[in-house]
Amino acid sequence: MRIMALWLAGLCTLEAAHFYVTVAGLGGEPEYEQRFAAWAQEIDKVLRGSGGQTRVTTLHGSQATRARLSEALETVAREAAPQDALVLMLIGHGTFDGYEYKFNLPGPDLSAGELAAMLSRVRAARQVIINMTSASGGSLAALQRSERVVITATRSGMQKDATIFPRYWIEALRDPAADADKNEVITALEAFRYADQKTVRFFETQKRLASEHALLEDTGGGEGVRAPSAENGRGLLAGAFPLVRFGQAQAAAQDPEKRKLAARREELEQQIDQLKYQKAALPLKEYRKRLAALLLDLAKTQAELDK
Repeated sequence: MRIMALWLAGLCTLEAAHFYVTVAGLGGEPEYEQRFAAWAQEIDKVLRGSGGQTRVTTLHGSQATRARLSEALETVAREAAPQDALVLMLIGHGTFDGYEYKFNLPGPDLSAGELAAMLSRVRAARQVIINMTSASGGSLAALQRSERVVITATRSGMQKDATIFPRYWIEALRDPAADADKNEVITALEAFRYADQKTVRFFETQKRLASEHALLEDTGGGEGVRAPSAENGRGLLAGAFPLVRFGQAQAAAQDPEKRKLAARREELEQQIDQLKYQKAALPLKEYRKRLAALLLDLAKTQAELDK
């Protein structure tokens, strides 16, 4: 569990910087150009209003070139420390020829392999890549690695229709309903589940055959899954990655007196999740003992925060 320990170490400090890079690529038509740019701007607004040690870069329109994205990631590579975090969000059209995925940008397109090479230079141990383009499933194999969460809007490179997943991903970042455990922290896992469920309901309501099926992969190997869980071993890292905080959690993260308590609470919550993933390998009595101790510590920490 060395990787999980690194993620928790970064989570616990709450002093770690979060680098957010959002890119809206080519639309091809005015309708899509406007939609993609608007989505990127909405994400930018949410992130800039979230507080904390956030560094936000948003590229759209003529600025969303391969060169500008490369520059943005080079900046992160220079400035990010191992305990920091990177969130990269891609919006727009993608293509897949059966062998290689490409993100459509003004000027030269960007292949998944080229993007993976750029990301490999970033030292931040905690990375979440959300590829919300059409055909994004074709990028999964190139982007996945042992310390990274990868989310794609489609299950393969053959789902080529424009995606609606980004609309609901943005909703997840600002809707308290996405906070399933009600701790006022929306994690990558919670945002994924929220956006996926909303996307599924969209196609059901419209009585249309679904043309996209989102996937999440955070083990560094194998295929992505629709329903991450302890049973299939997916979702542990995604559940330990806070995307945005709000309410008391946001206020505590910015209050020097409560920051350590807030960090301790998030650490305990992630330790509980980690224990649940280990449940099958533990004697039931040992599992219950560890869980009870963590829950008691969590209750005490929350009581201190509530004072």
